[in-house]
Amino acid sequence: MFFQALNGILIPFLGTTLGAGCVFFMRRSPSDAIQRCLNGFAGGVMVAASVWSLLIPAMNECEDYGSFAFVPAVIGFFVGIFFLLFLDKAIPHTHINEQSEGPRSHLGKRAMLFLAITLHNIPEGVAVGVVFASFMAGSVDISLSEAFALSIGIGIQNFPEGAIVSMPLASEGSRARGFGYGVISGIVEPIFALITILCCELLLPIFPYLLSFAAGAMIFVVVEELVPEMSDGDHRADLGTIMFALGFCIMMSLDVALS
Repeated sequence: MFFQALNGILIPFLGTTLGAGCVFFMRRSPSDAIQRCLNGFAGGVMVAASVWSLLIPAMNECEDYGSFAFVPAVIGFFVGIFFLLFLDKAIPHTHINEQSEGPRSHLGKRAMLFLAITLHNIPEGVAVGVVFASFMAGSVDISLSEAFALSIGIGIQNFPEGAIVSMPLASEGSRARGFGYGVISGIVEPIFALITILCCELLLPIFPYLLSFAAGAMIFVVVEELVPEMSDGDHRADLGTIMFALGFCIMMSLDVALS
């Protein structure tokens, strides 16, 4: 069972690595329109994953609470929001649109962009880890297929993300260095997922809170980062919105079809 979980938590990292490998086949960074599409798609996947793979199982686990089954989900959700808000304010980073956030720093643009993507990937790693940990513990009604559905969905959205991160970095240096930055930015996902799984026994009583915590953290990333970036620029085509809907439907379909 542990090795199945280990394979599952590596899928998102594989998606990031394959996306980062695009630096060897593409000569320039994706256009603004393509980046809006990719950010919209990633946002749709993350919102659907937060609802179907995290929040709904968290509330189902608390059926004994009756009309108050939503309380642990609400608490965990807001803790996740405020945790990511704290990291966002405490860690200096630069988004793809070159908007800097966090405390002032003398770090270079590449390091700041790397920190931004790393910050983005932390909640995804926690989400995958807590879902597989819940399956292994048997405390939450999550099947192995549903756990893999979340992992596959995040892996799919990590592919374009890996390309978006690596291409600007490669344009300022070597392609190999850009690829390396992309790969390293994605490695935090299996690390945080593995930590969550290894702490499975200790975390058993609070799994509903952890599921909703991961959902809150992911929603923070979507609202604070992906939605503004997918909406930036020309609104006439609404490309980001269309891709958001596509990502949402793909993740929703994966979760239902594999349940």
